[in-house]
Amino acid sequence: MAGDAAREARKKQRELEEGRKAGLIPPEIDADGNAVNPHIPRFMAAAPWYLNQDGPGLKHQKAPEKEQESTNWYKRGVSSNRATTFRRGACENCGAMTHKKKDCMERPRAKGASKTQKDIAPDEYVQPELKLGFESKRDRYNGFDVNDYAKVVERYEAMEAIKQKLAKEKELEKAFRKANKKEGDASDSDEMSSDDDSDDDDDAKVGDASVTGFDNIKRAVRAPGGGASGTVRNLRLREDTAKYLRNLDVDSAYYDPKTRSMRENPTPNADPKDNFYRGDNAALNSGALVEFERMTRHAWEQAETGGSSTIHMQAAPSQAEALYKQFKEKKEKLAVQSKQGIMDKYGDASSGKAPEGLALGQTEQYVEYDRAGRLIKGTEKEPVRSRYEEDVYLQNHTSVWGSFWNAGKWGYACCKSTLKNSYCTGERGAAASLATEELMASNVENKRAIDEANDARAKSQLNATAKPESLWGGDVADDVQIDPKKLVDALKKHDEREEESKKGKNKRGYNVTHDSTVTAEDMEAYRMKKRSTEDPMNRAAGTDGYDLV
Repeated sequence: MAGDAAREARKKQRELEEGRKAGLIPPEIDADGNAVNPHIPRFMAAAPWYLNQDGPGLKHQKAPEKEQESTNWYKRGVSSNRATTFRRGACENCGAMTHKKKDCMERPRAKGASKTQKDIAPDEYVQPELKLGFESKRDRYNGFDVNDYAKVVERYEAMEAIKQKLAKEKELEKAFRKANKKEGDASDSDEMSSDDDSDDDDDAKVGDASVTGFDNIKRAVRAPGGGASGTVRNLRLREDTAKYLRNLDVDSAYYDPKTRSMRENPTPNADPKDNFYRGDNAALNSGALVEFERMTRHAWEQAETGGSSTIHMQAAPSQAEALYKQFKEKKEKLAVQSKQGIMDKYGDASSGKAPEGLALGQTEQYVEYDRAGRLIKGTEKEPVRSRYEEDVYLQNHTSVWGSFWNAGKWGYACCKSTLKNSYCTGERGAAASLATEELMASNVENKRAIDEANDARAKSQLNATAKPESLWGGDVADDVQIDPKKLVDALKKHDEREEESKKGKNKRGYNVTHDSTVTAEDMEAYRMKKRSTEDPMNRAAGTDGYDLV
């Protein structure tokens, strides 16, 4: 390559020399050694001043040559070895070879590593100086390691496998339920339809999430508490008169410039026909806003009481309005029915006609009473009987049900029977019932006495088999009197039991019984014969005990 360039340069030089010999003006040569065409216009051949191009040529018209960029990248996670002894030429403070003491970034030590030969810092890895161009400096994926993204792919594939497994299990479960579904069982079909609906809802949610917030216009809004983000809509027409210009009197209605509200009427003395603006409060108490407030209150009351028509006003306004409309229709219908019922019962004064019941109930009979409520003149009105049959006795009874009360039960007073619609047995039945009650009471008393006797017998047997606490594990009284003769007998019995145990004759038979009563002498003999190995002063075995009696 270098030889071809040299030959080409010599050839061009030879051509120039031949041109000079022929008397021709030689062409200009650019920085690359090429002849410049003299017919190129000056506005194209002249280079801008900021390129600092002194020689002729069209190099400024061509794209600049890209410098050779580095193909490698900075190394990550490089760890270097830590030296054990101080090395010549290293940092006197930390002992690293990559910098000097004046460039050390570590805290200055009281005694450097060159003196202590301890805690020598590892050498820093000096990253290479990479030659990066315009694109490579701004490349987000420059130096990206594909192996790092392989972990993300593996995790995603594992999640997809789990989802497929769950979907397959769900399909198998659905097929199993469908196969085992009984005839006329609508619960399974409803459940399967609900599962399908839930899947459709999930798809719909995913589709709606992609367009959420597409038509929202957010702007910065000035709020009393600071800046906020929200939708701004200015619905006031510019040709309308501003509120604060309707009445320039200082003492007129107050205007709030922050909220642009004027609650009171600025012109209260004006003609109501011509005064279409009577303050913000007038607008709040008229028109469809009142009906909207009533509908909102109805939705709140339904939500608080938990009625069947509970609906959220902001979540489903159309449904809330339809339910409120149904509520108003039912309320008006009930009001009409109630009014009609009252008019049918008491009559309509406007029509001048009284109802038949009141007309027939009126009478000209005069009755006079004294202060105590006694009749003075006239005949007293007969008592109004109930709608039930009176003085009707069934099943040979001479009294009605409920005329007798005993032990929390109602009955008949004639036979003292507490069974309704039972046949009356007269006085004999009452006597038999009384005898039965007395017999029942006596049986209960006898049963209680037997239970108490059994409990007392069980307690006595339990006390007979109980062991005295003073001999077994309890506190022994200080005034226990021990008979010397009984103590000697107890020592002999203890020796006999030990001899039998050594010979293996202490095993008792199946039906053999022994007296389990333990006396104070037996306990004293046991203590005297016991080996006191815990006593450090008594290293030998205990005495035979006879010398202590």
